[in-house]
Amino acid sequence: MSDAAIQGIKTVLHPVADVAAARKLYAALFGIEPQTDSEYYVGFDVAGQHIGLVPAGAQDLTSQVAYWHVADLDATLAEVTAAGATLGSPAKEVGGGRRVATVTDLDGNVIGLLQDS
Repeated sequence: MSDAAIQGIKTVLHPVADVAAARKLYAALFGIEPQTDSEYYVGFDVAGQHIGLVPAGAQDLTSQVAYWHVADLDATLAEVTAAGATLGSPAKEVGGGRRVATVTDLDGNVIGLLQDS
């Protein structure tokens, strides 16, 4: 995999019990209103990163997950699973041409992978 294939951690999703309450708290923390605001997803673009709030258990999330942006999600999944990662959540479209997946490393850490088309 080339360096250009990995674009860095740009997205972190937080599962929350109460999206509306979490929205208020994170808006206060960041000092801005969210760019995406619904009962199923609240997203803030702040300091070059995207911070998303999702209902606990949604998108198979049970804890905070950092998403590495990659150029080719399918190729990255093939490479990391061949190297020992376990597929957590298979690649799926989540809207706007964005695809996400998760894998678990050898120590049980969840790694998010994200590709924008």
